[in-house]
Amino acid sequence: MNSDVTVLGAQISLLWVVIGAALVVFMQAGFALVETGLCRAKHAAHVVSTNFAIFGLGFVGFFLIGFPLAFGGFSYSAFGLDAPVGEALIGSGNWVFAWGGGWALSGGNITPALLGFFLYMAAFMDTTATIPTGAMAERWKWGSFVIWGLFCGGIYYPVIAAWTWGGGWLAKTWATMSLGAGYVDFAGSGVVHMVGGVASLAGAMVLGPRIGKYDKKGNAITIAGHDIPMAMLGTFILLFGWFGFNAASTLSATDVQFATVAANTAIAGAFGAVASMFWITRRTGKPDPSMMINGMLAGLVAITAPCAFVAPWAAAVIGIIAAILVIESSFFIEKKLRIDDPVGAISVHGVCGLFGVLAVGIFANGSYGAGWNGSESTGVAGIIKGDWSQLGAQALGGFTILVVDFALAFGFFKIQNSLTKGGIRSTSADEIAGLDIEMGVRAYPEFELIKSKN
Repeated sequence: MNSDVTVLGAQISLLWVVIGAALVVFMQAGFALVETGLCRAKHAAHVVSTNFAIFGLGFVGFFLIGFPLAFGGFSYSAFGLDAPVGEALIGSGNWVFAWGGGWALSGGNITPALLGFFLYMAAFMDTTATIPTGAMAERWKWGSFVIWGLFCGGIYYPVIAAWTWGGGWLAKTWATMSLGAGYVDFAGSGVVHMVGGVASLAGAMVLGPRIGKYDKKGNAITIAGHDIPMAMLGTFILLFGWFGFNAASTLSATDVQFATVAANTAIAGAFGAVASMFWITRRTGKPDPSMMINGMLAGLVAITAPCAFVAPWAAAVIGIIAAILVIESSFFIEKKLRIDDPVGAISVHGVCGLFGVLAVGIFANGSYGAGWNGSESTGVAGIIKGDWSQLGAQALGGFTILVVDFALAFGFFKIQNSLTKGGIRSTSADEIAGLDIEMGVRAYPEFELIKSKN
């Protein structure tokens, strides 16, 4: 009887993982609407197409080599994945840097449980891959973008994923140093969002600002998006999908902590939206819908790592802090660093992703363990419980992501820029005319008709 109950629990949990994967895949629609709405009409077909194409491009790279590199050594019996598909490829013991086995999902141990887990992790990877499409929008050459999609799914994302969720060195080494539970990231503030935000920073630096973004004195000029309602609709779609992103990361339907995770996710997003509304009004005198959007997203990004480990009040505080961070960092990046990010992706995902990583070490209350099903006898505890060691582990993890992924992304974009004829940036003529010209189809052809008549 107990065996039957265990099997049924694993089957239900596998269904939970697949449902979570579907919700995360649907987030691509949210990203597409947010980024397209916050960019200009003449680039709309190009921007939405990058968000559409990245799903397939990243997926292909992840299917062929990315998933085995990241998760070849992963097993988790809660949903029936009792044995890994591969073994260590680079390193051994506590010092594994890459896994191998199951290339292109072929060979032994390719079970329904493994395929369900692959689908879930592929959806997470595609979230990382799509983040730079916002920061690099309106001047990224299509052909260069295509290569990024394959590279991200095959190499860039799997590096940190292998070191953390895949059971590699970053997940184990800090624990051996007696730093709390070791580096902990429940659903991906660091592994997904910060990794994508760091790539956005590197890509935006290599591309340079859009034409007309800065005047001769270096002052930033606002370039307004063309459809705020579209962007807000996309934000609500992202909120909806985020429940699959965070709550389903229990990887077990019998782990009722998913209810805490879901509630904390909504709380942080709501408080982030409200706090950003008040903060930007204080700064500029107007409630700025685009900053309200980024305030909600900032709260969601920041709660993603600590969502299982904190109390509701802490989720609210995390959302408020993230909303202030996203606004202030956006101004700093735009006006002081003079890095052009049309949608604020660097601040939302990079800055607030790092904050989410650190928030585990600050607000974790010790009531839930570090494993995906919280099975550890000792819960993750942060500063509020008098334990400073977890913050040390989180800081080391965040620093590793920042240094390694920035070097990897910046090197990739610089090399690609030098090897590509004309570089990875679209021509000035195409940028001025609108990058829809690269697609052969305009999102709003009637605009061109009106212009020709005038």
